[in-house]
Amino acid sequence: MLPTVKALLVFGLLAAALLAGCSASTSKSNPSTPSTPSTPASISVSISPTTASIRAGDSFQFTATVSGNSNSAVTWAVKGVAGGSSALGTISSSGNYTAPSSLPNPNTLTITATSVASSSAISSSAVTVLNPTPSLSGTNPASVGTGSFSLALTGSNFVSGAQVLLGTMPLTTTFVSATQLTATGSESSAGLFSITVVNPDPGSSSSNSLNLQVGASPQASGCSQMSLGQGATLNGFLPFSSASPWNQDISSAPVDTNSSAIINFIGPTIGLHADFGAGQYQGSTIGIPYSIGGLQQPNIPVNFTAYGSESDPGPMPIALTDPIEGYPNPGNGDRHVVALDNANCFLYELDSSYPQTNSWNANSAAVWDLLGNEQRPYTWTSADAAGLPIFPGLVRYDEVAAGAIHHAIRFTLQNSRAAFIPPASHWAANSSNPLAAPMGMRMRLRASFDVSGYSAANQVILNAFKKYGIIMADNGSSMYISGAPDDRWDNNDLHNLGQVQASNFEVIQMSPVYTQSNVPTGPSPQITSFTAGAASVAGGTSVTLSWQVAGASYVIVSPQVGAVRGSSVSVTPTATTTYTLYATNAFGQTTSTVTVTVH
Repeated sequence: MLPTVKALLVFGLLAAALLAGCSASTSKSNPSTPSTPSTPASISVSISPTTASIRAGDSFQFTATVSGNSNSAVTWAVKGVAGGSSALGTISSSGNYTAPSSLPNPNTLTITATSVASSSAISSSAVTVLNPTPSLSGTNPASVGTGSFSLALTGSNFVSGAQVLLGTMPLTTTFVSATQLTATGSESSAGLFSITVVNPDPGSSSSNSLNLQVGASPQASGCSQMSLGQGATLNGFLPFSSASPWNQDISSAPVDTNSSAIINFIGPTIGLHADFGAGQYQGSTIGIPYSIGGLQQPNIPVNFTAYGSESDPGPMPIALTDPIEGYPNPGNGDRHVVALDNANCFLYELDSSYPQTNSWNANSAAVWDLLGNEQRPYTWTSADAAGLPIFPGLVRYDEVAAGAIHHAIRFTLQNSRAAFIPPASHWAANSSNPLAAPMGMRMRLRASFDVSGYSAANQVILNAFKKYGIIMADNGSSMYISGAPDDRWDNNDLHNLGQVQASNFEVIQMSPVYTQSNVPTGPSPQITSFTAGAASVAGGTSVTLSWQVAGASYVIVSPQVGAVRGSSVSVTPTATTTYTLYATNAFGQTTSTVTVTVH
């Protein structure tokens, strides 16, 4: 054999031996046969469900299963956007999808799950976003006369195109916002009718129903049974409709995300103070007094000294002898006057009140329909800085003695910011801190708070704090609870409420919160006509004033008449008189005049 060929043969044999040795070495270090890695083509993803219909704002759980690989992780996307977006909705890393608060355009989209092990392994679900289901919380007014009427409705999840129904009859509906609608209609028959709201397609759905009393109201007779006099019992009558925020059970309402921070800003160790009681303190009674009058109480003119443009005009059936807060020595404090009318079922409240010979002077005045669910015009004040009624938030001895309080309670805090939460309508800011309370903020005594160590009377009050809460109504000393004076209170026992601290409360979710940038706007009432049955009469002759009004929560005729129900009233002018009709709703006040000449 030639040397060159021999050398090549030897090299080939050595190379073969080396390869065999490597193979033997691998076999020793890893006796098992190595697995073949998955190829992208062998990995698949399945998503469940493959189709879904989800209402705007709702959440829905999707699941994804990965086959062909031990790595089960997936990435989620909404219409190709990882994690989604505010316009399309968002999806968490665990597949929980939250639809956008309003319908996207178009309202169909895809949810995809992509394998982390292979970007080519994808599965999708076709989603249709539907309109949300509306929720109805109140109608204002809660009772109307037969004939034409108008309503202001409050709730949530209203959308453009929503329809208000009286029973099965559609009403002319105007969309104001996601929380407000107005509606007009006519009903010739008296009775109790259901009011519902229906959102349109896609996904048409109906709200819960509320009752609307058309014609005479059974509750009016309950109002007439309120006893007469200062601090008199209401005999079980509950002011305002069941839909009023004052009367709503909030024991299971969600807690605001800033609750702890707000409580810390207030001062967690600040104790409650019952700002009411028996007897006098430094010559003044303790609490906010009230009186109940009837048909025998004449109307009294009211002259405004500060906030006339945000007040309801007189006259009002408030006796010049009715007690002023702090009587018999009211001083120069708030000087509230609170009067209820058991004949017509209205509530009247004044502040900075000074009786004159034949009239009242007051900073402001407000009328409240005790049968309704009134929202005072946005940005208007009342006798309270929050634009709220005072009376429904008072702790009264008669209800404590009866064993239960069925409404929220008024309280004050030292600091407030320029914001309010309905039913409040006004702010009186003294702090720019974002943790300062907006007017109308509601707090609830924690369900876990043990009330068993307190007296029976205090347990009634504390249990009301758990069920109905307390509503921030004015600037003042922090955690001061309002009530009516009564000589039957046990002041020492009320003092024990001071053991309850702010930290024992939680702030209820605040929504909506209105500031200067988003105060609601909408149509003020429309007065179609305001006429007198006769334009010229002899002195002492009765004249009928008639009107047609749409969109009003309540109406007032001034002078002589005051707050009135229905669409007409009789007057007897003794001199030529110009009568003004004031029609008011949450968005403002509209007026019209008519003159009756006396010859």
